[in-house]
Amino acid sequence: MKRASGLLLPITSLPSPYGIGSLSKEAYEFVDMLVKAGQRYWQILPLGPTGYGDSPYQAFSTFAGSPYLIDLEALVEEGFLTREECEACDLGDNPNYVDYNKQYTNRMPLLMQAYKHSRIGENPEFRQFVKENEWWLKDYALYMGVKKCFKGLSWSDWAQDIRLRWGYSLDYYYRECAEEIEFREFLQFEFYKQWMKLKKYANSQGIQIIGDLPIYVSFDSADAWAHPQLFQFDEENYPVAVAGVPPDAFSDTGQLWGNPLYRWDYHRGTGYEWWISRMRHAYKLYDVIRIDHFRGFDEYFSVPYGSATAANGHWEKGPGLELFEAMKRALGERELIAEDLGVITPSVEKLVRDSGFPNMRVLEFGFEPDEPNCPHMPHRFDTNCVVYTGTHDNETLVGWYRNLSPKRRKYVQEYLQRACGRQDALHWDIIRLAMMSSANLCVFPLQDILARGNEARMNHPSTLGTNWQWRVRKGEFTEDRMEKLRRMTEYSYRLE
Repeated sequence: MKRASGLLLPITSLPSPYGIGSLSKEAYEFVDMLVKAGQRYWQILPLGPTGYGDSPYQAFSTFAGSPYLIDLEALVEEGFLTREECEACDLGDNPNYVDYNKQYTNRMPLLMQAYKHSRIGENPEFRQFVKENEWWLKDYALYMGVKKCFKGLSWSDWAQDIRLRWGYSLDYYYRECAEEIEFREFLQFEFYKQWMKLKKYANSQGIQIIGDLPIYVSFDSADAWAHPQLFQFDEENYPVAVAGVPPDAFSDTGQLWGNPLYRWDYHRGTGYEWWISRMRHAYKLYDVIRIDHFRGFDEYFSVPYGSATAANGHWEKGPGLELFEAMKRALGERELIAEDLGVITPSVEKLVRDSGFPNMRVLEFGFEPDEPNCPHMPHRFDTNCVVYTGTHDNETLVGWYRNLSPKRRKYVQEYLQRACGRQDALHWDIIRLAMMSSANLCVFPLQDILARGNEARMNHPSTLGTNWQWRVRKGEFTEDRMEKLRRMTEYSYRLE
């Protein structure tokens, strides 16, 4: 990975007239802004179809794309919708935040109209897409069809025959849900067509896409329902244990994620076939992959199913380097970022070193006056790492600084040698600190470039209701900010 920098901005956070960022002209405009600002990377959050809680880390499929991201204007151009139909649909009118309830309630019927107008079954490109992706698309489309029949319930609450995928039941629902299945295939066809077009444009402008791959899949997903052998399930396909993390800086009782845990002995016996397929697919979508919760490959936290919190969990051994060696043999050398945040043990540090993947450093985790060996301070970086001011789980840089204790705030000021400097420009000093570090790659949430406070925070871990909603206002990433970022990128030797 060459010395460079980039910005973190979820697709959903782009401006648009339809309530949520999408694969629309605004996405192409953001690529152009990245080029003007001298950036080489655009990091995004997972692209999957989200459910309850709207978290991109809890998707209905690890392979499918979110229908919310489909550009409605492109469907107008194809003749599947009229602009009047789109404008009449209430998708939310707040330019600062996504209203996911309106997206779910009103966008999906609008997309169904587009499907019915499309006569998509007659399109040879669509038929080819379905054939090439049948290995995951068939299960996903059926899953969403059956889910609709059961009024949105997770598969664990379906009737036993379809929950356990008995043959006659599968045949029945393929017939019963035929229209819904083709509708879901249509949505994926449109999503992938639009995404690959955007990625091709970004690459043509010298912008690489960093995708975010959750280590786990959602329990409420086609993956868990269609492939129970991959997970720690009992004879009735209910979890024995689920994923989480122990108490940490984010939560006194830990984080109970609830995702199914992998049956690593089974994966090992297949030569990690499913993981290799997952990564091969992901590298079609992204140029670089950030794997979330990398430490889970060394040891994973197992919480008994039914627990109210993660406090009673324990650590189990993961697959370790063996998994990544299998990937390398199958896929060759690929760029990957190891998210190694949290409490990191010597064995995790060894796995990161042995893999050779760059790991993550977060400046907001530094500036601890009582921890002289804190790895998140720039003077302790090596080149093979990616430095962030913060991530989607953190406060914004401005919000973080405002909430520092007096002792840490003084340490920040002294480290930056600006105790009497203007506080309204401090975010640029911290960005510059990351830029001038030895880390090969710097990535900044756009909120930090814009000097936004915690009203623009993306996620509060272990909470529901206000996450994943923030959007950048049109014109907020100004020419002045782009030019300032470009100059900083140039004099830190991150501009080719």
